[in-house]
Amino acid sequence: MAKAIHSMIRVLDEARSVAFYDNVFGLKAADRLDFETFTLVYLSSSESEFEVELTINKGRSEPYSIGDGYGHLAVSVSDLDAEHQRLSDAGVEPGRIIDFSHNGGLLARFFFVTDPDGYRIEILQRHGRFK
Repeated sequence: MAKAIHSMIRVLDEARSVAFYDNVFGLKAADRLDFETFTLVYLSSSESEFEVELTINKGRSEPYSIGDGYGHLAVSVSDLDAEHQRLSDAGVEPGRIIDFSHNGGLLARFFFVTDPDGYRIEILQRHGRFK
């Protein structure tokens, strides 16, 4: 059986991205591997073994094209309304909270934020299948 361990995204500015993921999600650098042409930074939290891997290609100055195939990363929180307010107060500009129903029942409550490189992250209320 396969186990999901990380998702990799390419970012331009290591410090800016590390600060964003720390401030918004509490993800801390668990490891940093520096190579001749790129650097890998693994971000994690105590709530999950899953990590976000930041890849910083040295010498790159142009923003990455996210394209039309990328969707989003997703995280869950215990209090969606409080998290939305915290991020608003921090100047992150979260999207509006959406109540999403399916077959007459609440499937999910969520909103999106966008990181400094344009990657969208969905923040879901822990409920049902979204634990």
